[in-house]
Amino acid sequence: MTKYMLIMRSTDETMAVYENMDFEKIMNDMGKFNEDMIQAGVLVAGEGLTDAADSVVVDYSSETPVVTDGPYGETKELFNGFWIVDVASREEAVEWAKRAPLAGPGSKLEIRRVQQMDDFPQDNEHVQKERAWRESTGQL
Repeated sequence: MTKYMLIMRSTDETMAVYENMDFEKIMNDMGKFNEDMIQAGVLVAGEGLTDAADSVVVDYSSETPVVTDGPYGETKELFNGFWIVDVASREEAVEWAKRAPLAGPGSKLEIRRVQQMDDFPQDNEHVQKERAWRESTGQL
């Protein structure tokens, strides 16, 4: 099994569509989608995020990181939440993503594989420490 992150992205247009939708319907649709993934045994985690206007950005462009109120300068696309699924293939992650109850112009799900411990050099001290921590917490 391989973990993939399904990253919810939207635009201001998308958010306007959601503002005009019945909130209970949104909650029921999302709840059903989450329930389906739980029953299939593929959901590892999933969270929505608060409004981007409440965010803080740490910019590492200069020698000393600069902290500013968010979101990033351009908000053509915003990261609104995510699911992490543990599935047999990228294709299965795509099939789950296609079932997500997202609507409106600009709604997108980006799918990215979550790196695994074996993707890193196993002779690295920090990789070894993290592997030991993950084993002690039942993550491996």
